[in-house]
Amino acid sequence: MAAESEMTDTNTLSCDNCGKPANLQCPKCMELKLPRKGSAFCTQECFKSSWNSHKLVHLKAKLSSSLGAGAPGQQNSDKLGENWLYCLKRGQARTPKFPHFDWTGTLRPYPISIKRTVPAHIDKPDWADDGIPVVEPNSDLQHVVEIKSPDLIQRMRETSRIAREVLDAAARIIQPGVTTDEIDRVVHEATIAAGAYPSPLNYHFFPKSCCTSVNEVICHGIPDARKLEDGDIVNVDVTVYYKGVHGDLNETYFVGNVDEESRKLVKCTYECLEKAISIVKPGVRFREIGEVINRHALMSGFSVVKSYCGHGIGELFHCAPNIPHYGRNKAVGVMKAGQTFTIEPMINAGVWRDQMWPDGWTAVTADGKRSAQFEHTLLVTETGVEVLSGRLPTSPNVFPWLNSS
Repeated sequence: MAAESEMTDTNTLSCDNCGKPANLQCPKCMELKLPRKGSAFCTQECFKSSWNSHKLVHLKAKLSSSLGAGAPGQQNSDKLGENWLYCLKRGQARTPKFPHFDWTGTLRPYPISIKRTVPAHIDKPDWADDGIPVVEPNSDLQHVVEIKSPDLIQRMRETSRIAREVLDAAARIIQPGVTTDEIDRVVHEATIAAGAYPSPLNYHFFPKSCCTSVNEVICHGIPDARKLEDGDIVNVDVTVYYKGVHGDLNETYFVGNVDEESRKLVKCTYECLEKAISIVKPGVRFREIGEVINRHALMSGFSVVKSYCGHGIGELFHCAPNIPHYGRNKAVGVMKAGQTFTIEPMINAGVWRDQMWPDGWTAVTADGKRSAQFEHTLLVTETGVEVLSGRLPTSPNVFPWLNSS
């Protein structure tokens, strides 16, 4: 039943059915907060007779709403201008149109800004210009785990320290209202200021200088125009290239007031990484890392992502060994002093399976539930392990469980 509009000037509107002056408004349109023009009627009879066609307006509005942030994202695209577009084909294409996809959760992609520039004096990896790594995929180090020289190890210490400082800079700006593109800008500028190159930028055409993975995004989220909201969790993954080597780490942060289940997920993920690091020493099999992580995650009621793993790192961004984080994996090899690799468990609140967004990069949970991740670059020493990307005394105090009692 149509209700009288509370607006005082409805008599200036025309009936959507017959064109006569109208002083009634469709209650469903009012509920959906649709424009009064097109939802006004002169009588109940006109309203009833036009219902079959008029209800399509509600359907269209609900469809836009079901796209969640897609509709606001499109509006945001219009406001941002022509240089802000949606990413497709693993970074090789852009479109002004919101992509269609069977989204697993509530998060949606937003437009991304143009590629950030890197000064000519910065030393760059071979993919910086054309997006195609040449040395990495053809290297023998994809099959052999390198024992790093003292010089290489020292360069990795310096690079990983820079990566840590860059990540800390990003962590300091995280709050509701900040876009992930702003996080990317901070990461990019801090990396350049340190004389380094942001390794993800144009790596296999990845369009940004870091990864920002919000809520149900497992990894490789692309920084965009979406503003962080109170209650979100966001992972920021930073890798820098300096003096010919890479340093890689990531952390998951709370945005404002986060629900207890998400807090447990993030804390558990942090603990999974810490427990895995604690067993690293010469003689330990790489497969044991996954057993430790899997055990703690399952005991906490969570699952471990199987599609993505840790990796060797050094002069190459990704190389041997592969470090699976799940149990009963088939990782080959034994740790030896001088090896460097990452451990970066991705822990899900629901099922472990993932799906890929249309951009070709963003991996999300198959059930739309949240995911968290932490990562360090590690060096196996003669007696144990050195965390090359470890927290500094100046690192922001953002994790409650690290506070001394």
